Amino acid sequence: MTTNSERIIIFDTTLRDGEQSPGAALNIDEKLTIAKQLARLGVDVIEAGFAFTSSGDFEAISKIAQTVGTEDGPVICSLARAKKDDIKAAAEAIKPAAKGRIHTFLATSDIHLKYKLRKTREEVLSIAEEMVAYAKSFTDDIEFSPEDAGRSDPEFLYQVLERVIRAGATTVNIPDTVGYITPSEFGALIKGIKDNVPNIDRAIISVHGHNDLGLAVANFLEAVKNGARQLECTINGIGERAGNAALEELVMALHVRRQYFNPFLGRDVNSESSLTNIDSKQIYKTSRLVSNLTGMSVQPNKAIVGTNAFAHESGIHQDGVLKNKLTYEIMDAESIGLTDNQIILGKLSGRNAVRTRLKELGFELSENELNKAFVRFKEVADKKKEITDWDLEALVNDEIQQAPDLFKLELVQVSSGSNAQPTATVILRNPEGEELTDAAIGTGPVDAVYKAINRVVNVPNKLIEFSVQSVTAGIDAIGEVTIRLKYENKIYSGRSANTDIIVASAQAYINALNRLYGAVLNKKKQQVTA
Repeated sequence: MTTNSERIIIFDTTLRDGEQSPGAALNIDEKLTIAKQLARLGVDVIEAGFAFTSSGDFEAISKIAQTVGTEDGPVICSLARAKKDDIKAAAEAIKPAAKGRIHTFLATSDIHLKYKLRKTREEVLSIAEEMVAYAKSFTDDIEFSPEDAGRSDPEFLYQVLERVIRAGATTVNIPDTVGYITPSEFGALIKGIKDNVPNIDRAIISVHGHNDLGLAVANFLEAVKNGARQLECTINGIGERAGNAALEELVMALHVRRQYFNPFLGRDVNSESSLTNIDSKQIYKTSRLVSNLTGMSVQPNKAIVGTNAFAHESGIHQDGVLKNKLTYEIMDAESIGLTDNQIILGKLSGRNAVRTRLKELGFELSENELNKAFVRFKEVADKKKEITDWDLEALVNDEIQQAPDLFKLELVQVSSGSNAQPTATVILRNPEGEELTDAAIGTGPVDAVYKAINRVVNVPNKLIEFSVQSVTAGIDAIGEVTIRLKYENKIYSGRSANTDIIVASAQAYINALNRLYGAVLNKKKQQVTA
């Protein structure tokens, strides 16, 4: 990988740290779909998972390495604790990739040493050096992270970094693990590393940070000014707790303000060259894909990719934008791939037209997936006069990216009204193929549907989120429903899209319950095996 100091390396950890968002668990096929889109987006490194943690993660990393980790594709990386078994698993998982990286970590803050590791500084120095050297025996591309660097003693941090670089680390990542640090402090930390680690010129300085105080992007930009050349981020900023630094915000900040950042990268102030390898026109598509597959909706006022990011309601703003977009817009919506110039499909559109448009939208479907998507398209086209790109995207994601196929919704029927008791009848097919029917009364039609489904599935859970949003405007708009359920301190998400919001609500609930039920079955199997 290039160490060109005039460019920022984008390290995407959506599939590793992003997946640690409560309820954002992805199956192998979903991870592969996102990885393919990240490659189209142009990220330099994909952290595909944590190989040692589960056989599922190992298989996903290996499949991504084989499919996406081509010679001209991104580096495929696996996280590993500073332990031999972890590192060996990571090395095996990334082996199919043309360019593979092992990312190993060990805490360096006194609070972690005392309460988590129960080790001395000397022990940590020795382990870090030994494990980086061990990782180096598998691949030349080694990244080391001193966990909780933001709260570590700088002098000790310098010693650790010097030792791991000497042992073979080619990237040293400085994580603000708990989202505690402020921009000026982060900038000073990076500068201190540049000034006090003698062999720092042999490694790329990377940064990783959480958004607990809403400062992650600002911290990263300050780090860039002081010498950081790799940014570890996620699509839509998803991740543990308040999430990570958002890739789309970082990339567009560096793009829109490149004349400001150019001098910090040794460039001419007026250079128009991009500071990253990212194809910004893939940003919106990638954001939507990750949102759909994780079940984590993007808030309307989210920077760059929120539905309101390019909307203007104030009369003064509208007047200015109509006269010249630059009056109130610092970037063009088309620069992130958001455009109103959509091809409209209808009920007379043929299979080839749908296939062609899906390909243009970035969907690579198998023949079977295309058949399923076309059936859904025809069903909706009979109810909805015009189907836009957004509608088509929602339908395809709903049809081909499903939860484990355990319980199937065969029928949902509701009765409600201003003076009626909301009642729902559902027919489900269970994993054994049996058809089960039940009915329930609720406070509203959706509540009645969920109570009826629960009586059939019979898995205890708590509904913690129910959200509905329209894909496009109009009374015939497709509605997207996102569900999040809690069971034994774990969260499971489900999502569905339909012109009938009751049907979408029922299917989203089934998707979430199938994820939950699948997890329960796997747990029982593991207990039997043990």
